[in-house]
Amino acid sequence: MSPLRYFFDSIDLRSSSKWILLASLVGIVAGLGAIVFQVLGQVVVHYSLSRFAGYVPPEALGEHGLFPHPTTPFSPWMLVAIMTFGGLLSGMLVYTFAPEAEGHGTDAAIDSFHNKRGVIRTRVPFIKTIASAITLGTGGSGGREGPIAQIGAGFGSWLATRLDLTPRDRRIMLAAGMGAGVGAIFRAPLAGAIFAAEILYSDADLESDVIVPSATSSIVAYSIYTQFLPREIRFQPLFGSNLNHSFLSPLELLPYTVLAFVLLIVAMIYVRVFYGTQALFKKVPVIPHLRPAIGAGLAGLISVGLYYLWGKEENILAVLSTGYGILQQTLTSPEDLSVSLLVTVALVKIATTSLTISSGGSGGVFGPSMVIGGCIGCAVGLLFHSFWPDLVRHPEAFTIVGMAGFFSGVARAPISTIIMVRAMTGDFGLLVPTMLVTTLTFVSCSRFKLYQKQVPTRLDSKAHRGDFLIDILEGLRVSDVFNKDRKIILIQEGETMDLIVHKLAQNRQHYFPVMDAEHNMVGIFSDDDVRSYLYDDTLWNLAVARDVMTSNLITVSPNDDLNTALKRFTSLNLDELPVIDPEEPGKLLGMLRRKEVIAAYNQRLMEHKQAVEDN
Repeated sequence: MSPLRYFFDSIDLRSSSKWILLASLVGIVAGLGAIVFQVLGQVVVHYSLSRFAGYVPPEALGEHGLFPHPTTPFSPWMLVAIMTFGGLLSGMLVYTFAPEAEGHGTDAAIDSFHNKRGVIRTRVPFIKTIASAITLGTGGSGGREGPIAQIGAGFGSWLATRLDLTPRDRRIMLAAGMGAGVGAIFRAPLAGAIFAAEILYSDADLESDVIVPSATSSIVAYSIYTQFLPREIRFQPLFGSNLNHSFLSPLELLPYTVLAFVLLIVAMIYVRVFYGTQALFKKVPVIPHLRPAIGAGLAGLISVGLYYLWGKEENILAVLSTGYGILQQTLTSPEDLSVSLLVTVALVKIATTSLTISSGGSGGVFGPSMVIGGCIGCAVGLLFHSFWPDLVRHPEAFTIVGMAGFFSGVARAPISTIIMVRAMTGDFGLLVPTMLVTTLTFVSCSRFKLYQKQVPTRLDSKAHRGDFLIDILEGLRVSDVFNKDRKIILIQEGETMDLIVHKLAQNRQHYFPVMDAEHNMVGIFSDDDVRSYLYDDTLWNLAVARDVMTSNLITVSPNDDLNTALKRFTSLNLDELPVIDPEEPGKLLGMLRRKEVIAAYNQRLMEHKQAVEDN
């Protein structure tokens, strides 16, 4: 790493070129990591589910399968056994080598950004990749974005550490890695860039410094990942390119508004079941290594039970793995699906995802959220189509809006979600209803968020505490804070130590300005400076103020901001500073206390927090 560090040291590390170069490196690794993860997942599917259970989870049209379809007869109970074994392998791998790789991964990256100075252990991305490929490849219900995001974030953190970058730069590299992973795996580089900036906060806030590096890394990762795909689908949206809907009448917003409130109810259920299941598994009296096996086994039993209950309807198995197969069907042939099947898949997908991921299994939650939101959206669209066919002519349009609206609410990421769903479906004609539904779900779901490590705004992040201290202090002036009416005892430069000692004994003032005959300030001393004279009264009539004072004055003017004042306080660890008139150098206007600066900062901080809460 020494030549690389020397190269970056030789350029302006504050310039945009720095981030283009660094983010490109992150994008290369994230793109290659996405390819490795995709191949590894298919290898696990082929040599486990396909060979022994005769089942391959259906995927979206834009996915690239590496292996032929299985010839082995479908065995539901072998499916349960493989899922349980996959959960066991994943749990043993994660809890033995990298416990922080459990769960959906995105939360771990968010937590590292806010609370761990952007540090991710080097082994975490590798363990996360293998464990997630095993979990998803053996049928566990989860998504791919969490593992890929953690791969990119982990490399970004590692590279920043090796280059001795600041914690702030390391955080930016981590976020750029997250954006690159998401942009590559979903073939949505713009969405990946916004996702990395938006997913860190639960309120309407963005990490603006992340957008340019994340955009660069996403473009590079996307370009590399698409080269892995066959030419005919290389630049095709994930769910095909034949989707083209339009918004024709404001009346269409009425059923979309109903959809938003239905999604809100389902989102409440999803978050509560997800974290309720997590709390229950923590109480299970077994070592953590075994919990993912229990969760995966229960998810498999539920899916097999539904399979027989629905007359061996294979669409019901969308409650396993990514579930993109049924999501593809809701977009291309929704008339072949019933409302009851779609609602069942959505609700049971909540249960199987919670069992798989909340038990400690490794996988993302974006994919399941898309399936849940899309199935609920399609169900609502089919219902309105049956009652109001002239207004709701294309129920599959509700699938697209439902995908965006649902994830926007639970993930607190409305902007990136709108862009991502548009990129995944290739349908840009539903922008108005999508904006309506995502806005409604974002506002309504404020109490129900899927990523628990998100903080409301930058004000609440440890990563920005120093920034806000400076911002607030720079917004205040010395003239706003220091007490102009405070009575200050002034010392003439010729006063003897005898007079000075008696003045000290009669008041609690700690700093004493020294004035000349023209009443200009020429020095200052503190009560500590006088202590050396207290035990030798023979010097009291010999020493004068000039002997004890310092003429090397550190002062402020009324127009200085409090950040400047605080720096001067800390330069010599002072508690008070003279305030000097800038128009008349030497004219003392008063004394500024350090505690007055801190009190003003705390007051302004409380006002800002109150304003945020009120809004």
